Amino acid sequence: MNLNAYLSLMGGTWHPEQTADGTVLRPAGVDDGDVLSVPDTTYVLTLDADSMLLRDYCLRLVHLLESPGNEKVAVTQTPYSSFRGAPTRIERIAGATTDIQHIQHQGMTQYGATFWVGANAVIRKRALEDIVEISTVGGFEVRTYIQDRTVIEDTESSVDLGKHGWTLANYPERLSYSATPPDFGSLVVQRRRWANGGLLILPKLWEQIRKRRGQARPVLFREILLRVNYMASITWASFGLLFLLAYPYDSRLLSPLVFLAALPYFLAMGSDLRDCGHRFSDIFRIYGFNLVLLPVNLAGVLKSLQQALTGDKIPFVRTPKVKDRTAAPALYVLAPYLIVAFSLLTVWRNWQLGNWGNAAFAAFNAIMAAGAIRAYIGLANSGVDLYLGVLNWLYVEPKKPKALPPAIIPKTPEQVDWESLLYHGDRRLNRDLRGKNDRRKRAGSV
Repeated sequence: MNLNAYLSLMGGTWHPEQTADGTVLRPAGVDDGDVLSVPDTTYVLTLDADSMLLRDYCLRLVHLLESPGNEKVAVTQTPYSSFRGAPTRIERIAGATTDIQHIQHQGMTQYGATFWVGANAVIRKRALEDIVEISTVGGFEVRTYIQDRTVIEDTESSVDLGKHGWTLANYPERLSYSATPPDFGSLVVQRRRWANGGLLILPKLWEQIRKRRGQARPVLFREILLRVNYMASITWASFGLLFLLAYPYDSRLLSPLVFLAALPYFLAMGSDLRDCGHRFSDIFRIYGFNLVLLPVNLAGVLKSLQQALTGDKIPFVRTPKVKDRTAAPALYVLAPYLIVAFSLLTVWRNWQLGNWGNAAFAAFNAIMAAGAIRAYIGLANSGVDLYLGVLNWLYVEPKKPKALPPAIIPKTPEQVDWESLLYHGDRRLNRDLRGKNDRRKRAGSV
């Protein structure tokens, strides 16, 4: 990761050296003339490529960290807000959910359950030194400050900092803004990444709770609830919504109290939306928005379960930023149509049985999902993405003949490049006896 690489260079003087794999940086000696000096700082500012900060962002946040009583605050941030005047419907509704999350994160700070959001932050460098993990890779010292075990590395780092006695805080102002995906294809990439990794971090949270209990600094129950909800709510919300859509319950299991129980949630959301400059009626648009994203969230959760079972890491997939539209995978385009079809089937079946409450709920889901498909995916774009999905599934690249390894021509001792032989080892002899995940392959880029 670029962030880990730069943090490792801070506070040192480095000499560029040419090796068989290119240029590497080694600690500079007294006689080295060409050196790179990287100054060390008390605080580090991180910023995503699609985010913008107001001019007084650093001034305010550093003042917060320097204030008496905040000596153990490791990270402070302003959870990003959406840009106003979005040109597309999906961008506006995705921005509305972002603005709601801003309020949620501020409330989590009130109860000591802050998480590093990742798009922007001012970080105390000393806190990062407490969570660094040092390993030796190919003769180089590799310092890992931010773990890349999951694609939501900011959430995992928040738990790591808590294990070492550090806290996090959100500054109660809107000082940062971030762009939201302009089309469904890029939104799928972003939200699938957000849904992945939370379950993998939960064991670290339990470890932090046990450690703090042993240090007579117990974690409050309300903080545990908020942190578990933040990391695992996508899991139970996705499976719960799938159950509500698919389970063939009758009127004996459906009570008006079920709908009344959800009423405070939607009223609070509508109030927050109005405070953020959106419409109260956006609660229905967000409901449809979540319906079409249900398969995306389920895919992220299932990927987390796969990682937990196999121990594999998945690459970080960046949100596409292209001039034209990003095509969505056919499965995520087809699934919302299946939700509409199944909801209509449920309406017809319950109408025949006289279960009017069930029929009304299924009809509401069908209307919300159909409206979301038209507004956020588009009928024409759906056809294009489905066509491309089928085409890519049918298309098979022709097999290429396997190239034989080049013959090894014996060399005399004078012709042997001993430096390359010592550096590469068996690879020079076309023998790669190491596994594909051996981290020594990354040594050339350190």
